[in-house]
Amino acid sequence: MPQLVRFYIRHTMFGFIAAAVFVTLLFAFNVANLWHLVTHTSEGWLAALLLFVFNGIVFSGVQFGIAVMALGNEQAPPRGPRGRALLVPAPVRRDEPPHR
Repeated sequence: MPQLVRFYIRHTMFGFIAAAVFVTLLFAFNVANLWHLVTHTSEGWLAALLLFVFNGIVFSGVQFGIAVMALGNEQAPPRGPRGRALLVPAPVRRDEPPHR
């Protein structure tokens, strides 16, 4: 399988996993009384499935977009031990006296 296809599938799966976590948290915290609505109707499984699929499409698109935009980042600042940018002091010359 070509590397680009593997890249797409991997990041799309990350998006769908994030959507599954998001929908699970929506149901767990009963946001807008969704858990009651899904469990007390006969078509609740369809609503949960559609919520997962549509959120999965959005989250996977965002995840893939972020991954593609981060590909060619050769001009990124050097990173420190925790992934933070290293701050390098720059010398500043001062030729005139301070204003008062």
